[in-house]
Amino acid sequence: MTVQNISPGNHNKVFITGGTGFLGAYIIKELIGKGYKVRAIRRTNKIPFFIPVSFLDKIDWIQGDILDINSLEEGMDGVDAVIHAAAKVSFLPKERKEMYKINIEGTANVVNMAMEKRIGRLIHVSSVAALGRSGNNDNVNEGKQWEESKFHTHYAVSKYRGEMEVWRAIAEGLNAVIINPSTVLGFGDWNNTSCAIFKSMYNEFPWYTNGVNGFVDVTDIAKLVTLLLESDIAAERFLISGENWSFRKLFDNIADGFSKKRPSREANAFLGGIAWRLEKIKSFFKGSEPVLTKESAKIAQSKTYFDNHKIREYFPDFRFTPLEQSIQQSCKAYLQHLNGR
Repeated sequence: MTVQNISPGNHNKVFITGGTGFLGAYIIKELIGKGYKVRAIRRTNKIPFFIPVSFLDKIDWIQGDILDINSLEEGMDGVDAVIHAAAKVSFLPKERKEMYKINIEGTANVVNMAMEKRIGRLIHVSSVAALGRSGNNDNVNEGKQWEESKFHTHYAVSKYRGEMEVWRAIAEGLNAVIINPSTVLGFGDWNNTSCAIFKSMYNEFPWYTNGVNGFVDVTDIAKLVTLLLESDIAAERFLISGENWSFRKLFDNIADGFSKKRPSREANAFLGGIAWRLEKIKSFFKGSEPVLTKESAKIAQSKTYFDNHKIREYFPDFRFTPLEQSIQQSCKAYLQHLNGR
């Protein structure tokens, strides 16, 4: 597969949604490091602490969000490309309505404004969840068709429907590419997103499962987004996943990285049901969000294997970061942050 590389100068000014989020912040860091001018949207004045200030100071921030048409219009004024990384990830019933609104309506707003502004390039950050799960021992690649299934979370449904808005815009002439990352690992705010896995292991969360899932380093996604931005690829989707690991292997490696006790209680389907109910009760009395929910427990039980052959075919020189290395670096960064260094 031959990919034509396009000079960064063709997409010199980039507008990004979700720039204060985990993945979005790393995409910004990669873009600025390569000399791009970056404009990003944010709802509050909070900025990601895990990205050096030297990068954040170079961002042209726009106040607003993807549900606000006016802020999107301002954000896309005069830019060459858009990276849509904003989304809400939640497995909590109380946040479901907001998640659907952000992930579907928000995405529709972004692609509609991109077409109205005649933006030359759009990269949409979807999720492997949008490809769907059919049951155990799934082998998933870009050709997988969405099927109604009891294994789908509401997050998966929201990302699938949001992605449909992008495909609709592509059919109407938008130059766009979709990426579907698996579970993202790295140093970030461990109170949010997949970074919470690190917090759980640091706090010696006792449960593990033998379910299998795909995982990928956050910096790898940021690099691939930039490579796709600079390519001539259009109307394609790419599954972005480094390796397939069992949750037990992942948890053990993170616990070891923190020199913490490994999870010791296997949560099979029956015990997993008990575990998420216990977490719900405990979180109620503590006034915090549960570490484990009914939907996340369902994912942890399934065995899904993700195939990254297509992205490696298009970019044969790219190498994914080994998960052991990613985990070691992340644990070190979390410990340094906890120690104020």
